Amino acid sequence: MKTTKRFTVSAVAAAMLFGLGGCAGMSTQDKNTAIGAGAGAVAGAVLTGGSTIGTVGGAAVGGIIGHEVGK
Repeated sequence: MKTTKRFTVSAVAAAMLFGLGGCAGMSTQDKNTAIGAGAGAVAGAVLTGGSTIGTVGGAAVGGIIGHEVGK
């Protein structure tokens, strides 16, 4: 089970890094939303042991926080 958790966190982190590569034309608020969603997904995956619901929930909460911070 520990291997699955490590793989999930690594996969989410890699996806976040590749996704942020396309941020060149984004506004600051859009970038903050994307960064918040990525960080929230990683945090949600870690806190819930790699559960899909925890990862998606973390991404949603992180995206909302990032969006609000960018205002």
